[in-house]
Amino acid sequence: MELHYYKTSLLFQRMGISMNNLNDPPRWNIAPEPRGGAADGGKWNYALLVPMLGLAAFRWIWTRESQRQIYNMKTRHDQDVAIVTHDLELKYRDALRESQRLAAQLELALEKERQRVQGYRKALASQSQQLMEERKHLEAQRQELEREKAREVETGVAAELLRQALAQEEERGRRAQAALRELEELLVERQGAFCNLLRPREHRYEMERNLLLHAARRPELQELPELEGDLRDIFKNDRHCADRLNLDKRKNGSLMWLYLRYWQLQVTLQKHQRAERALKGGPDAAQPK
Repeated sequence: MELHYYKTSLLFQRMGISMNNLNDPPRWNIAPEPRGGAADGGKWNYALLVPMLGLAAFRWIWTRESQRQIYNMKTRHDQDVAIVTHDLELKYRDALRESQRLAAQLELALEKERQRVQGYRKALASQSQQLMEERKHLEAQRQELEREKAREVETGVAAELLRQALAQEEERGRRAQAALRELEELLVERQGAFCNLLRPREHRYEMERNLLLHAARRPELQELPELEGDLRDIFKNDRHCADRLNLDKRKNGSLMWLYLRYWQLQVTLQKHQRAERALKGGPDAAQPK
């Protein structure tokens, strides 16, 4: 390649043509500075040096300014991040303290409710024990009356009189038992309203007032002198409810069933006591013991 270029150069020189003028138009090439020093080629070198120096100075200034702006932006960003982090830590600590305070309050309220429930359970157990003792006492009285009735039956005439007296009191006893069954249904409905979370409390209070009025108006229940107090005791202390999925209302309640059995025993006992007073010639309207 170099040999070919050299041969072509020699050929053009012999023909009087310069290869330098073939690449550019005349006077566009920068001629080298003559050896005598009397030429103007040096001005082109200075003309190129000044823009290059200006460009280098501009690039250095622009780079330094850019680095300064980047440093300022980074510093501002770090400060903003530190401020946000500090605010978030303060909010987190406040939220944690508030959560701990609420948890302590809830634990205290739960402990109070637990103690109150334990008190209710103890009161219910005491009431149940008292009712069981009363039931045993009434059962003993009933058995004593049964034995006495058996002895009277053996006398003949007394047995006939006892049979007649019991027959007279049978209808009265049936009416009293029927009134107790109605009272039982009302108590079952009231306990169902108590165990139903969707029923308003005022509705249950209205049912309790109606139940007290019903018990006071029925003449068959007048022979139970402590009936009103017993009903109020049920309203206050009977809080037993069956499982949430239970559909049988008769599984609710505990104290009321003890009272119902106690009232039934009282009605049966009073029937026999009235028959006994009739045999002895005592007033039928006397209050039972």
